[in-house]
Amino acid sequence: MRKCPCASRGEAVMSEVTIKDIARLCGVGVSTVSRAINDHPDINPTTKKQIQETIEQYGYIPNNSARNLKRTESNVVAVLVKGITNPLFSSMIRVLDEKLKRFKFDMLLQHINYNEDEVAVALELIKEKRLKGIIFLGLNYYHPEGELEKINVPFVLGTVGSIFEDEDLSRYSHVTLDDEKESYKAVEYLIRKGHRDIAIISAEERDSSVGRLRMQGYQRALADYQIPEKKELICPVSDEIEHYTMTNGYMTTKKLIESGAPFSAVFAFSDIIAAGVYRAVHEAGLRIPEDVSVVGFDGSELGDYLQPKLTSVAQPVSKMADAIINQLYDMIDGRCGNRSQIFEGKLLEKESVRQIEHKS
Repeated sequence: MRKCPCASRGEAVMSEVTIKDIARLCGVGVSTVSRAINDHPDINPTTKKQIQETIEQYGYIPNNSARNLKRTESNVVAVLVKGITNPLFSSMIRVLDEKLKRFKFDMLLQHINYNEDEVAVALELIKEKRLKGIIFLGLNYYHPEGELEKINVPFVLGTVGSIFEDEDLSRYSHVTLDDEKESYKAVEYLIRKGHRDIAIISAEERDSSVGRLRMQGYQRALADYQIPEKKELICPVSDEIEHYTMTNGYMTTKKLIESGAPFSAVFAFSDIIAAGVYRAVHEAGLRIPEDVSVVGFDGSELGDYLQPKLTSVAQPVSKMADAIINQLYDMIDGRCGNRSQIFEGKLLEKESVRQIEHKS
């Protein structure tokens, strides 16, 4: 006969000690006890020692409880991506996959089309796959207030600039870049290089997230330097095809060149868009940077394979992916609520921008 640790003092109970009893005694969740039993690498050593000592003290024999828990609990984390053609997300997905494996999670990658409702997709996946958590990447938000509240598993909004209409981003866990600030830096760099007629290849007009913030950075830089904003130099990509493609960058820049509007520089809202800018400029018989300077955004490997090498705002992909995984894991483990992390980028000065000297 063994006393159950959840019984009152002096009361003998003819029952086996369970994994729930051990969790209650240690003040942790059942999943934490399960990880200690299964020698999971991500568990605080002090907590692990306490659990092991408690198991020994009360003679708990891990039977099928822990193993069944491991079998029946889902270890799948879904990564929902809008703009999967964006090289930034390709890099981030690789890093996320590596880090999820380290935490013994399986990654389910789901591409979301621009016209799809990401919340509806998430809710369907939760039903089908019994997800442990969700990571959203590159989403545009056109949902009414409270829509995200329907998601009943931990989730993190990654690389987002704004939130659903009438909602406050601080209500949800999110990891992002300060897109307006970094866009401002890129345009300010061009201005300091002497450029005044700066075109922007921007996100499509309905974009209320990252694209909108990068546009605001562009507009604020022009205003701060008292440079008139010219409508003919604001060039949103087509909404009829994938936004983050060389084709969209090419088509949009070709229209700009054919319009005859004078410009000396182009700020592209992603590196892959900038690659399309390069082709359109070269086809028009113009040279980079002698005739047209170009700045991209993301700092992806692609930029180093363009000729000349692309000046771009680099995003700290690995650090952001780390933050996303750590936030999600802490939420799954019940160690924290919602929190936000905003990262800074870095302007990588390469070969695609020239200095313009203005006559006094």
